[in-house]
Amino acid sequence: MKKGTHGMGRWLAFACLLGIACTAGAGIKEVRQQVEASMLVTGAIIIEPEGAVEKLDIDQRDKLPEAVIGLVEKAAAGWKFEPILVDGVARRGKARMSLRVVANKLPNGDFQVALRGSHFGDEAISPEERQQRNDSVRSIKLQPPAYPGGAARLGAQGTVYLVVKVGRDGTVADVITEQVNLGFVGDERLMQQARDAFSEASLVAARKWTFQPPTEGAAVDAPFWLVRVPVDYKMPGKKAPGYGRWEVYVPGPRQSAPWMQSERGEGGSPDAMVAGGVYEIGKGRRLLTPLSG
Repeated sequence: MKKGTHGMGRWLAFACLLGIACTAGAGIKEVRQQVEASMLVTGAIIIEPEGAVEKLDIDQRDKLPEAVIGLVEKAAAGWKFEPILVDGVARRGKARMSLRVVANKLPNGDFQVALRGSHFGDEAISPEERQQRNDSVRSIKLQPPAYPGGAARLGAQGTVYLVVKVGRDGTVADVITEQVNLGFVGDERLMQQARDAFSEASLVAARKWTFQPPTEGAAVDAPFWLVRVPVDYKMPGKKAPGYGRWEVYVPGPRQSAPWMQSERGEGGSPDAMVAGGVYEIGKGRRLLTPLSG
């Protein structure tokens, strides 16, 4: 973790100007204290047969603060992954990396930057290779949800992180909202209403989604499969911060379902995954050491 990150000096004071809408009301002070800034850092790693990181490639390094690059490089030097086995033999492998870097204000006014979430997956393969592989769940039809009217009137934005239970026939057997992060500040009641609205809209849409189950591989006979799907809600004319820019938001609580209470429920942090993707739980590379290195 690092302090005094470049570009972070006044992000909380200027939260409204950074795209996070502010609504007055009782209890808003407590909500403002929950505001944090973060960014997603992506890249790829090459994992040695024994699990250590042989090479780290960070996407678009020139767009990232030096403190963030240093934080990731230092952490990666201490990572060790579960060995990648092919026919029982440990092999060198490549994995796609997505990291959630979070900055929080300390009591003395400094800022502390740390890695909070991660996802290390098989997405490093090419689109052509992915089309030829049938050992993972793939999306067929993911109709996006409608923007909730109440949230739109508030100018509220947010990201909903869903966990979908895909049945043997490729339809959605169950789905839960794992977390909702909001891009506006209001009192606790208003924030909960917005989370509920975004969650319900996402769940309604997700129940109609369809997927292609795996037809080969170790999980082909599983009774179901779990996938994470992040859903972004942005008001017209509003764009997500570009790569390497801090995003200011209020993180929501994380929840799970009984059918996630197993090893299959592990495999990454929901808010470390890029919106628009489908991430099968249990298919990522398992990090054995602490994320911070």
